[in-house]
Amino acid sequence: MANNNGVIEVGVAEVDITPDYPIRLSGYGSRRTESDGIIQRIWAKALAIGSDSDDPVVLVTVENCGLPDELTEEVSRRVKEKTGISRAHFAACFTHTHSAPCLTNAAPFLFSTDIPPDQQETIDRYTRQFKDWMEAVALEALANREPAKLTWSIGELGFAKNRRTEGGPVDHSLPCLQVRDLDGHLRAVWASYACHCTTLAGTDNHICGDWAGFAQENIQKVLPGVTALITIGCGADANPESRMMPMPDGQEEVFNTRLAYAKAHGEALSQEVQRLLVNDTKPLLNVPTGVFERVNLPFDTLPTLEEWKARVAEGGSRAYHAQKHLERLQQGQPPQTELSYPVQAWRFGDELAIVFLASEVVVDYSLRLKKELDVERLWVGAYANAFPGYIPSERVLAEGGYEGGDAMLYFGPPTRFAPGVEQLVIDTVHRLLPAGFLAESQ
Repeated sequence: MANNNGVIEVGVAEVDITPDYPIRLSGYGSRRTESDGIIQRIWAKALAIGSDSDDPVVLVTVENCGLPDELTEEVSRRVKEKTGISRAHFAACFTHTHSAPCLTNAAPFLFSTDIPPDQQETIDRYTRQFKDWMEAVALEALANREPAKLTWSIGELGFAKNRRTEGGPVDHSLPCLQVRDLDGHLRAVWASYACHCTTLAGTDNHICGDWAGFAQENIQKVLPGVTALITIGCGADANPESRMMPMPDGQEEVFNTRLAYAKAHGEALSQEVQRLLVNDTKPLLNVPTGVFERVNLPFDTLPTLEEWKARVAEGGSRAYHAQKHLERLQQGQPPQTELSYPVQAWRFGDELAIVFLASEVVVDYSLRLKKELDVERLWVGAYANAFPGYIPSERVLAEGGYEGGDAMLYFGPPTRFAPGVEQLVIDTVHRLLPAGFLAESQ
């Protein structure tokens, strides 16, 4: 139901989440020491939409590689206890920068070796602070709500490139939501792009938001007083094109080149957001309604006890993964046969549906949903709510490789997914959205 001639209460907030101490960074298993310093400070931001009588929604975005499912659930519970906001109306997204601190139980096997106890203690300390920051920024955004008008539009950006196949599929769309006060002044923008946040490489050990961080920084520099939030679409099999370009000789030269590319990608996104501010924005007259459902995604045939033992004997990263699962079995813990996967959507009346898919989702999901649903009223996001591993499509699962199952070694599940997971996720999205969002051909 439209709210008061399109006037909607909106609050924005941000909090600096940069640790003031060295800490292991996530994203690259080759890094085994604590961070060397800070290139760029990192942030948690929040957007609250709707008055208390509207049953508001809250989006929290964080510059981190990935949020463990249980962490998001805990923060959501805390916010609900203090505000009454339901789980369906609380969404948490992460930019997947590979230059941010480790969080407890996020990609727990990433380093293929146990983290030293003193370093793990620092990670646990940061994780406790991190949860407090997430809760605080959500509550601050709710406290900051003021009358506003919402618009949205879809732009295009070109630096994502399929990293599995030359010329392979990508999603270059850039959906963007704009928040203006009643005098027309811009207060916030939220934009999403489907690409890995991996311009910087594992040879560098500094804290940085990568291209998403530089995009936010550039937008806020060019548009003073505006809060910029960046989230990531179905870019699990896409890298920044610069990631696959030849690099100069010398570690310092490579670092400087990659850093320049990260800033350039961020500026390109900022420029497209600025263009969208004056081009064909569509009003959003409704406070969104949230829906949330979990679907169980089955794993493929699990290794036998003998197979686990054989892998341990082989050595390498497979051995570490196998040893951990062998220990669980020997402790009498039942093997994990399926993954509880959260799917969420926010619907602004019949004007726009935003889908939040958890973790690292390959581009096929976005492209398929845009065929089956009305592409003019659809925003497909990923890297939301949980970080259990790569979510392959049926095509990628059959092709295999890193995104098709090999990466499970670093996330913890016992094996790759079974065939059929794509349809389970797609069916869940369809259940969450009314038939009015189907494409006309459906």
